[in-house]
Amino acid sequence: MGASEFNIAVVEDDERLLESLKNLFESAGYRVCVFASADALADRGFAGIDCLITDIGLPGMDGYALHELAKRVRQDLPVFLMTGREDLIDPARATQFRGFFRKPLDGPALLAAVGDAVRS
Repeated sequence: MGASEFNIAVVEDDERLLESLKNLFESAGYRVCVFASADALADRGFAGIDCLITDIGLPGMDGYALHELAKRVRQDLPVFLMTGREDLIDPARATQFRGFFRKPLDGPALLAAVGDAVRS
């Protein structure tokens, strides 16, 4: 399957980073849905999403809570978390999600990890 067969959801409250991630994944051929909050994605639902990438430090529902909700609804959904804030990193939870990325993000590494996740 090519990248265009996969739908990536990105949740990030920084508008510039959200747009940058959208462009990154679209340039690799993925279909991308972007959300400025976890609540917006939760309201939409997880159907049709092949991979979720979310910031941890979000207003309202944070990335950890979104991850827990996603796993209750879609246990097989690969979820990647990202943050630029060291104080939000919880090493005890690190094994619960598919991957973790620190900001500033390494775009090629994120693309590779997502590609591996959606194809496995």
